[in-house]
Amino acid sequence: MKIGRNDPCWCNSGKKYKQCHAAMDEKIAQFEAEGAKVPPYKIIKTPEQLDGIRKAGKLNTAVLDMVAEKICAGMSTEDINTIVHEYILAHGGTPATLGYCGYPKSVCTSVNDVICHGIPSPDEILKDGDIVNVDVTTILDGYYADASRMFCIGEVSPEAKKLVEVTKESVDLALKVVKPWGFLGDIGYVVSQHIYEHGYTVLHDIGGHGVGNDFHEDPYVCHVGERGKGMLLVPGMVFTIEPMVNAGEEDFYQDEENGWTIYTEDGSLSAQWEYTVAVTEDGVEIITH
Repeated sequence: MKIGRNDPCWCNSGKKYKQCHAAMDEKIAQFEAEGAKVPPYKIIKTPEQLDGIRKAGKLNTAVLDMVAEKICAGMSTEDINTIVHEYILAHGGTPATLGYCGYPKSVCTSVNDVICHGIPSPDEILKDGDIVNVDVTTILDGYYADASRMFCIGEVSPEAKKLVEVTKESVDLALKVVKPWGFLGDIGYVVSQHIYEHGYTVLHDIGGHGVGNDFHEDPYVCHVGERGKGMLLVPGMVFTIEPMVNAGEEDFYQDEENGWTIYTEDGSLSAQWEYTVAVTEDGVEIITH
């Protein structure tokens, strides 16, 4: 059903359509007429939704800041799970991973050759030289925010340190190309080019995703792409950028016993950084990191 210019806007802002999203929708329609893949309304966040996602993001960032203060050699990955779980609950949130499709913990802890979805365990003790990704998703008042960070435990090898740094650099480069009327392929292009230039590989088959009103939403954010290709980026879209980068080959396998943990096939180290971002009228807003 077509919205009249004087009708209330579809975003529930209370404004007339012509004063709110009409101009943006006209521009989207122009891109669509030229053959671009455009986002549906359901993944364009309203101002109210963005406010809720920001609050969830603030708590999520605080959780990772707290982990950064405490993580050290000698603690178990279950210790990380405990402090994350307790902090989120103490601040009125809910850990999104706990019980999600049967996942048993409140955080993912992926050590060394684990690419993602490492399950915390009291038997897994962090030691000097390890690299570990801590991936936290927080629900607050029904809104979701998702981010992960790499942590170097004690003195890590130069090779491990470089992998962690280059992966972070690729996310920083991606942030520079997130802007309205750009494309998802722009993100994949700059990430993959930076990774490949350093002799690493980046996963095609596991990537970022829309987030905010739910844990996983459209679009899928691939970290390999072509400039000017993929879905059009418009203000109000919220998604994660989270390249998973292997020091060796891209190939991976899933733990058959727990059904979750993803490892590098060749046993090489893997690193990941994840931000939740929102496309704004003039660029990008970091929701949580």
